[in-house]
Order: sequence, then C-alpha cells, then structure tokens
Amino acid sequence: MKTLKEAGVGQTVTVLGLSGAGPVKRRIMDMGITKGVSVYVRKVAPLGDPMEVMVRGYELSLRRADAEMIQVG
Repeated sequence: MKTLKEAGVGQTVTVLGLSGAGPVKRRIMDMGITKGVSVYVRKVAPLGDPMEVMVRGYELSLRRADAEMIQVG
C-alpha cells in the first residue's frame, strides 16, 4: 500500500488509513489527518525531511517517519 511519504510534490492524495498505535497515531489524528481526508503535498525540504502538506485548508509540516504511517490512495 502507498504511503504519504511516497507521494510526490504537487500530488493530492486521499487518506485510506493510519498504521502505528498509541500517542503517535493520536497526534497524527489530532492534526486533522483522518480517513477520507484529502492531502496536498506542497513541498519537500532539500534533504527530504520534513515535508509540507495542506490538510483541511491549513499548512502542516510532517516528518517523513510520520508520513510513512499514513496510507494513501
């Protein structure tokens, strides 16, 4: 399954689910990244970490390790 980490700059994807458990999963959900929401990848830092995305009308920076827990389609 494809993850948000694999999405390219300028791509809009839909969240299919979250892997992981406990506080990390809760933190991702608290940021507004839940099943069914659209995520637009705005930019990626030169060294690849972090990546900037648009979720629910606001900009959010995510570490690649967190983006890897987000399954998208």
